[in-house]
Amino acid sequence: MSLIEKLEGRSRWFYMGAPLGFLALIGFIDFLTGFEIFFSVFYLLAVGFGTWFVGRGFGLFVSVLSAAAWIVGDLASGAKYSSSFVPIWNSAILLAFYFIVVWLVVHLRALQKGLENRVQQRTVALTQEMAERERLEKEILQVSEREQRRIGRDLHDGLCQHLTGTALAGRVLEEKLAARTLPESQDAANIVGLVEDGILLARNVARGISPVEMEPEGLIAAFQEMTANLNKLSKVRCVFESDGRISVRDASTATHLYRIAQEAVSNAIRHGKAQRIDISVANRNGKITLAVEDDGAGLPENWQTNQGLGTRIMAHRAAMIGASFSIEPNPTGGTLVKCALPVSPQVSEETEPALA
Repeated sequence: MSLIEKLEGRSRWFYMGAPLGFLALIGFIDFLTGFEIFFSVFYLLAVGFGTWFVGRGFGLFVSVLSAAAWIVGDLASGAKYSSSFVPIWNSAILLAFYFIVVWLVVHLRALQKGLENRVQQRTVALTQEMAERERLEKEILQVSEREQRRIGRDLHDGLCQHLTGTALAGRVLEEKLAARTLPESQDAANIVGLVEDGILLARNVARGISPVEMEPEGLIAAFQEMTANLNKLSKVRCVFESDGRISVRDASTATHLYRIAQEAVSNAIRHGKAQRIDISVANRNGKITLAVEDDGAGLPENWQTNQGLGTRIMAHRAAMIGASFSIEPNPTGGTLVKCALPVSPQVSEETEPALA
């Protein structure tokens, strides 16, 4: 902190008394040292201080006092001049020099205040811009999640139901052809099989787009389905644990938590080459804590300064729902990802444990 910053915030009497006291001290020292030693430059400290902190008028007043103190001190110490015009001329020259300093300090002070105002205005504008950008990012992500849920529902309730009706109609046709012992009944059965495969594909796509159901327990069910699919479709052993049936009533919040876990699992498989992944949800210290830990290769040496897009997206999702986020090396090896969400009316806990 600079000297000027330390002096800011004092009373006006201090700003007026300090330069006058310093001026008296310099004048006394000037008198003691005699007229042969030029001491007038030290009066500039009082002139500059008074001008900077009080104003131009006070600075001019201190300038006049300084010039008077200098000439009076010289005369009192025995200075002799060949003409009375000499001390008047010298005082006028010194006073003009002090006035120039006052003018420079006034303009420098004005420039400094103007710069502070511009910096403050720019800071306010930048803060507002960042807040607006964060709001827009949050709104865009909410719209995206909402549209994904809508598309998932349309696929599940619309396309899947339509394909189910088609499969039933095909099954009826197959039975009619089989009743007539026509060979085309096998073709109808093959068509029904293809339609049923299409239903399964559409349902899987719908679950991928909107994995969390609207029910409060939908998040736990989504995690259980995630672990079941991983154990079925990959060689990775995935375990999900919950110390209670955590109910997240807000679908957007639940979706963010699910996506954070999904990204952590994906990173553990793709980058960490993990063989086991543990996902847990618990109520700890008034917070719903999601933890994803693996036994993979762990984080690279420069992970703190070179975070990937997936890590930044997870942190952004956590910030959007007011949760804390951390990623760190797992004490037992691998990586540990944590997300802690404060308990709110959108989140509740029941006592029945869940394990997958």
